[in-house]
Amino acid sequence: MSSSLAAKLVREIERAGPIPVAQFMAEANAHYYATRDPLGAAGDFVTAPEISQMFGELVGLWLADLWMRAGSPGNVHYIELGPGRGTLAADALRAMRSVGLEPPVHFVETSPALREAQATRVPQAKWHDSVATLPGDGPVFVVANEFFDALPVRQLVASGTGWRERTVAFADGAFAPDLGDTVPDSLLPEALVGAAMDTIVESCPAARAICAELSARIADQGGAAIVIDYGHQGPAAGDTLQAVRRHDYADPFADPGERDLTAHVDFTALAREGRAAGLKVSGPAGQGEWLERLGLSARASALAAAQPASAAEIALAKDRLAGPDQMGTLFKALALVAPDWPDPEGFV
Repeated sequence: MSSSLAAKLVREIERAGPIPVAQFMAEANAHYYATRDPLGAAGDFVTAPEISQMFGELVGLWLADLWMRAGSPGNVHYIELGPGRGTLAADALRAMRSVGLEPPVHFVETSPALREAQATRVPQAKWHDSVATLPGDGPVFVVANEFFDALPVRQLVASGTGWRERTVAFADGAFAPDLGDTVPDSLLPEALVGAAMDTIVESCPAARAICAELSARIADQGGAAIVIDYGHQGPAAGDTLQAVRRHDYADPFADPGERDLTAHVDFTALAREGRAAGLKVSGPAGQGEWLERLGLSARASALAAAQPASAAEIALAKDRLAGPDQMGTLFKALALVAPDWPDPEGFV
């Protein structure tokens, strides 16, 4: 426990008692992303855009198809939340340019290290600290790939005295989960109020708030959002908080700020915010089936024909993106589209 963040958290806990899991996750991830580029073989994890150019290209073509069928409106903005190294955006923008769509680019990113990496790949981008400062003068295309899973989740635990906040304590030189104050049943989905002892139920207020703000913007300005992440259709019970370090699972409570903390995304909660704003909601669909419907196999075949020496590598990348035992099923795609825009491709 050598980091400055760990010491800060210990002081907070000693002063005021155990802190909510959501606060622990928020502070840990803020430090983690502000101090490193976590992606790639030398980092802690790899995302779909880093696996293959096919992923970003298909996202870009999905957006371009919507744009063309909407009548090719002007003043469209490309917006990406948590754009990693800018790899997805670079591939998507290249694909969009092939059909004449060249929107200005806006990145919602607070990490100095990642902003630097993004600037090398998409130098024309404009950066924002939050969605509040995004442009309000035209349709928006919002891309969120593995963004919502890193937002802090609140965890409630069923106990003998009712539902209680799950907290993080510090004892014997280590951080560990604990139980805090009781909370009213009204905070729980009705279907889960009577769950068995020790059941954990998660919610992500930050995800709902961001999705609500973006949905209102899309309803007012036009456009669409595509959310791609790993998660479930709720309501669902279970502890999904996890940590990854050097491409392997790790203790989420150890070394705060030194490993990536994530939790499964509740796609039902995000869809609810979209519908509340009047948007058309499609999905969630498995990432694999969504990509296949957009032409993943055809794109892989074309790349292999153009680069025969890389055919095996391309086939492996395709399987990682779409295979049911890889990213194809756990990862899902959800589309939120302005009510007067066409239905999006890739969804039944």
